[in-house]
Amino acid sequence: MLATGLTFIGALAAHAQESSTPRTPSQPPATAPSEAPKLQHIDVVDVSELPQETQKQVEQVVAQGSEENLQKLRTTIDAIPEAKAALQAKGATSAEVVATATGKDGTLTLITKKNS
Repeated sequence: MLATGLTFIGALAAHAQESSTPRTPSQPPATAPSEAPKLQHIDVVDVSELPQETQKQVEQVVAQGSEENLQKLRTTIDAIPEAKAALQAKGATSAEVVATATGKDGTLTLITKKNS
């Protein structure tokens, strides 16, 4: 399910920012095969719902990240109406998101952890 990898910023930054590089008419549009897939679907999953091994991976990612990166992630999530709505539908907020995972099919998974 989360085999494509966990990250703090993930594809969110790619979807939230547009390139500011001006193009001249002689410059063809860039087509990068490594571009993140277009956001198709958003899943919200609490870390406690994940398999034990995946929970360990999430905890490792969280431990390696900084509070600054986590705040950037949450700010980016709040700027994406679909992500905010998906969290609200699950009774969560961006303040509970600890990591993200993206699938090749365009699925963005927001991994939350309830504050205890």
